[in-house]
Amino acid sequence: MATRLPDKMLAVAISQPGGPRVLKAEKRDLPELGTGEILIRVHAAGVNRPDVQQRKGAYPAPPGASDLPGLEVSGEVAALGAGVARWRLGDAVCALTPGGGYAEYARVHETNALPLPTGFTFTEAAAVPETFFTVWHNVFERGALKPGETLLVHGGSSGIGTTAIQLASAFGAYVIATAGSADKCAACLKLGADRAINYKSEDFVQAVKDATDGKGANVILDMVGGDYVGRNYHAAAVDGRIVQIATQGGAVASADFSKLMVKRLTHTGSTLRPRTTEFKGAIAAALEAQVWPLLAVRRVAPVMDMIFPLKEAWRAHERMEEGEHIGKIVLDVG
Repeated sequence: MATRLPDKMLAVAISQPGGPRVLKAEKRDLPELGTGEILIRVHAAGVNRPDVQQRKGAYPAPPGASDLPGLEVSGEVAALGAGVARWRLGDAVCALTPGGGYAEYARVHETNALPLPTGFTFTEAAAVPETFFTVWHNVFERGALKPGETLLVHGGSSGIGTTAIQLASAFGAYVIATAGSADKCAACLKLGADRAINYKSEDFVQAVKDATDGKGANVILDMVGGDYVGRNYHAAAVDGRIVQIATQGGAVASADFSKLMVKRLTHTGSTLRPRTTEFKGAIAAALEAQVWPLLAVRRVAPVMDMIFPLKEAWRAHERMEEGEHIGKIVLDVG
């Protein structure tokens, strides 16, 4: 069921593995819907580091997903696949996609879409799904962060970091964030971090111990890897949980595993994109129940960095790779 859909759509594709300039605008057929899927007329799309990795040829799309980059969108429901129960044409939504977000239309299973948060623009809403799904699963489900515990989040000024700071603070945790400049540390504190550590001038292990009276962090959210693995073991509390979500500093590391044993640490990790539709739908349901009320009153909200037109997605990737952004980079599609 659909109304007034064009034959073709504008999309930004990866012409070949390489730098930002390999992102090229082209015309594509609209995605075909399967059972339970909706077609979203995209108003805005979030830009995330997995998009950069995919562009470089290091993070291929999972089987059955679009080859276009883009893991989160916002917009209006433009068509309904067979069996769709929740949504109606014209509904304003944001959604987690397995790919295909850098386009005027994107398909997604109806369970992976959520209503546009109250009072949010489409641009703001496009900055929500990827980071909020990721943080909710890794900090609160895998990491089992509880009120009163300490969270250490590396990369505190990133999209993931700014989201983790706000959510952990909102749910009663003591939050420590690392960042690479005084301005970024100030941004982390403004968002609710209790302590911000400039990792370029401070030893985060000692700073965490000083901030926790020697106890260490109960949960560590790490996107760095490399030599941070061993340092995280030193910074963690007894029975601490370390959750790995990326390895920007290297995927291979050495560590003192006696720390893991003596402290009874749990070191786990996950990637979101390859998980099943049903798994992502369960996270969506948890977010709608637990986090959407916080978004509605702006207790938490995505931190917006810069917005670029869809055709200039390469500029958005340049911005991300420069590493100066604070919060989310978004593409204006509508």
